[in-house]
Amino acid sequence: MTYEHVPVLLWEAIEGLSIRPDGIYVDLTLGRGGHSSEILKRIPDGKLYCFDQDQEAIRCSGSRLRTIGENFEMIASNFEFVAEELAKRGVRKVDGILADLGVSSPQLDDPTRGFSYKEEEPLDMRMNRESPLTASKVCNEYSFEELVRILREYGEEKDAYRIAKAICSRRAESPLRTTLDLVSCVKDAKNWKDLSKKGHPAKQTFQAIRIEVNHEERSLERMLEIAPSLLGPGGRLAIISFMSIDDRLVKERFRELSEQTGSRHGPIEMPGAIRQPEFALVNRKPIVPSSEELENNRRAASAKLRILAKK
Repeated sequence: MTYEHVPVLLWEAIEGLSIRPDGIYVDLTLGRGGHSSEILKRIPDGKLYCFDQDQEAIRCSGSRLRTIGENFEMIASNFEFVAEELAKRGVRKVDGILADLGVSSPQLDDPTRGFSYKEEEPLDMRMNRESPLTASKVCNEYSFEELVRILREYGEEKDAYRIAKAICSRRAESPLRTTLDLVSCVKDAKNWKDLSKKGHPAKQTFQAIRIEVNHEERSLERMLEIAPSLLGPGGRLAIISFMSIDDRLVKERFRELSEQTGSRHGPIEMPGAIRQPEFALVNRKPIVPSSEELENNRRAASAKLRILAKK
């Protein structure tokens, strides 16, 4: 199947990377190659490494990138293993790293993937289709307590208790098999006031289960620990997030890396004890989509771009 994919904050991310023609760059979330294509156009004498755990994304994007150049390599891996994978290729330092943490439009629109709460699809939600954990296993095999935890932590769902209870009651009669089975449980747990609000009532539940299935928070935390150390002098790390829980992790990690420690005015530390940070924030406030982009791509609405630079 053919899908249209519109990369979010494309030009802002490209500008934020401050790309050098002979630089080494990493796209941690290849998707359908929107950001990678623009990076590749700007590095005729450089190299681009593209990560994705979705084999369909790698297949589709490969042909697109080859129309631009051959100076790239696809890596079928989760981005939490970026350091190990680059090391296998003799790469220790890079000039820029980009990550777009959103679910790609082709994944959302593919009726076999189970990401949509608007159509009847199998309960899957795997980005890596070889992974053994599916949304069906989460819904049908996780304990009540585990369901409550992920709905609260990953979905920030205020009705986590009632939704988990509805899922457990439904599966006691017969297993949940489709996305609409899960939607039905959510609707059973919500009151009429919540159901009448703008937006789909199952959005946060689907978000929480998707994050659990793909271990997204663990992978992001590991990537945020590792990626900055891969930057050479002047290198930049640009991350586009869509969920508040992701943006908080990125914001906190960037703040931690760019903040001076110690104080020349403190009662204990001497000036020599002050540690100057190795990194600097390129933008103190997140870059968000323009009104023009929002008109053309409604899925960009919650996007935030933060950029960190190695001094």
